[in-house]
Amino acid sequence: MSAWLDEVRWNEDGLIPAIAQDAGSGDVLMLAWMSRESLARTLDEGEAVYWSRSRGRLWKKGERSGHVQRVSEIRLDCDADTLLLRVEQRGGIACHTGRRHCFFRKLRDGQWDPVEPVLEDPERIYGKE
Repeated sequence: MSAWLDEVRWNEDGLIPAIAQDAGSGDVLMLAWMSRESLARTLDEGEAVYWSRSRGRLWKKGERSGHVQRVSEIRLDCDADTLLLRVEQRGGIACHTGRRHCFFRKLRDGQWDPVEPVLEDPERIYGKE
């Protein structure tokens, strides 16, 4: 692997948080985790590949849903411990709940209220789990 990967401050699990941001609107779409391999593959393929902590494997965004993230730019923060991926979100849906982005709940009066609409039923996107 390349020396640029050695400049990243990986956590004790060999991962780094990665924020996906819409390159056009600037909207924050989601936060996921990346490993050395997923970051290298993202650069090679031009589409976001993450590390799924729940599944314990690489996960290409959109592999089931078709909602691929085309990466236009990758940035590393000042502490070298967080990534920012500027992406084109294919299909307009980044969240597995069928919403545009994962930050759809807003704290109001001590409760987390959903404030973003479901654009597509998750069962239609993924089928029954």
